[in-house]
Amino acid sequence: MSSFASFIGGLSLLIAMILGILWVINKVGHRHTHHQGRNALVALVVAIIFMGLGGSGTATTQTSSDKANVANSSSHSSATATKHVTATSKPAKRATAKRTSTPTSTATKSRNQQVLKKLVSYTNHESAGPTQNYYWHLGKAHTNGFKHLKAGDYHFASDSQGRAGTARAVLTYGEYAGSRGSRQGDPLNPSSWPTDNPKVAISYAFTGRIYHGYLYNRSHSIGDSLLGAKSYTSENNFTTGTRPQNVGANQDGGMRYAEETAEDYWQANPNTSDTIQYATTPLYYRSETIPRGSIADIKSSDGQLNTAVAVINSAEGIKINYHTGGNNAKPITSTTHRQSGYATRASSSHATNGNSSASHQTNTTAHSATQAGTKSGRWTIAPAGKVYVSDSNKYYSQVTNPDNYTCESESAAQANGATRATRGNQYARP
Repeated sequence: MSSFASFIGGLSLLIAMILGILWVINKVGHRHTHHQGRNALVALVVAIIFMGLGGSGTATTQTSSDKANVANSSSHSSATATKHVTATSKPAKRATAKRTSTPTSTATKSRNQQVLKKLVSYTNHESAGPTQNYYWHLGKAHTNGFKHLKAGDYHFASDSQGRAGTARAVLTYGEYAGSRGSRQGDPLNPSSWPTDNPKVAISYAFTGRIYHGYLYNRSHSIGDSLLGAKSYTSENNFTTGTRPQNVGANQDGGMRYAEETAEDYWQANPNTSDTIQYATTPLYYRSETIPRGSIADIKSSDGQLNTAVAVINSAEGIKINYHTGGNNAKPITSTTHRQSGYATRASSSHATNGNSSASHQTNTTAHSATQAGTKSGRWTIAPAGKVYVSDSNKYYSQVTNPDNYTCESESAAQANGATRATRGNQYARP
């Protein structure tokens, strides 16, 4: 409409101009010009009217268009701003995530999946793993999830199935120093703790010794020796672990190896203000309720300590059902040799002196020697001249569970190749 009005207005203006020119010419020639002047005036008026309409329509359209353009421009600006934020902020966030969380998280998930595959293979074969001590090294630690945790903080969580998930803590030297000498609490039942926990015999190829005792332990994800009383505040800090998963074949393997790794750092840096980011992630195969193993990620704030350890939850010679905890182990009965659950030396090529008779001491001897110990609170103190020998061929003067040790004279222990432990833990003292 505005274009048509503009066209008519332009045409009328042209006619008005022609008539005006003719009127001027005729006027100068003294000819009759009454109708030409009037027609020119009419054409001019028509031109003005239609050009006004056309102009007004154009202006209105432009205004509406401008408003629309302004609105669109504003909207576009907002969209552009949003897109700009997206293009700058979000990618920046992605970039940050790439540098900190996403790639690390992706790398961690990938690593955990690879470790789980190995754990499934080892546990299916009832293996102690490549070190024969129920652990192996993975390389540097992957310390995710510590952003909101400061020194002394800890976090225990369960997964979507209610199973114990990753346990994290920022450990301090003070916690380590405060937990030395005695246990700081009582272990809690994991969510998947088996209804049956038989006493069994486990033969260790690594040490050539036999463990007699309970198959399963309530295994800390972050141990008492590192976190003290805080380690007992949630069942999510415990998993159902086999005895060797907990302490390995020689009392210094399995999860105990990971704990000692952190303890060694504290001993090398007494009273330090530096901290350790310590995380243990139980790894489950599909919907199983008992983990096939765990990964401990350990990193000190000064960078001296930076390692990851995989721990195997199996027992040599024993097939385990990781859904229920059921197993094919032959339980120790009252008529079975050394039935009371003592750790004793096995007759094997690993026996230092090859004296099988000394290695196969009877349960009666071990039992009477153990009973001769003196109780002091939770601790049992060995009789004079005697010591408690662990299945790692180390001996102690005081232990919390004498049933897991052989009590014999110190000279006999040394003759059999045992040495006094250089340091203690929450279970035994040199």
